[in-house]
Amino acid sequence: MKSLEELKAIRAKMQGQVGLRAEDHTHTRVVVGMATCGIASGARPVLNTLAEEVQKRALTGKISVTQTGCIGLCKYEPIVEVLEPNKPKVTYIRMNPQKALDVIEQHLIRGQVVAEYTLGAAEDIK
Repeated sequence: MKSLEELKAIRAKMQGQVGLRAEDHTHTRVVVGMATCGIASGARPVLNTLAEEVQKRALTGKISVTQTGCIGLCKYEPIVEVLEPNKPKVTYIRMNPQKALDVIEQHLIRGQVVAEYTLGAAEDIK
């Protein structure tokens, strides 16, 4: 990303791909940390993979993919949070596009949290 115009174009593309319904609490929200720490760690390809795959699988009616600023856990970036109605938030860490595909298939479609990608599974947490 080299300019404000490029950032605006990316934002417009993402909003066009996935309807942003931040206040709708009846669907699953997938939130990607896109502060400088996340971007530097590779969050953009993760966000793009999630958004494109949700659209490709026609899941936009029940899943929205959004971005946020710093989540506060920079050493674990890229971070993806899954917020499902009436369930605890799941925080996935050190994500990449392949892991994002796994999360879509296992968690968002089959309902199985991919435990080895979660914050709780991080080896260096005491």
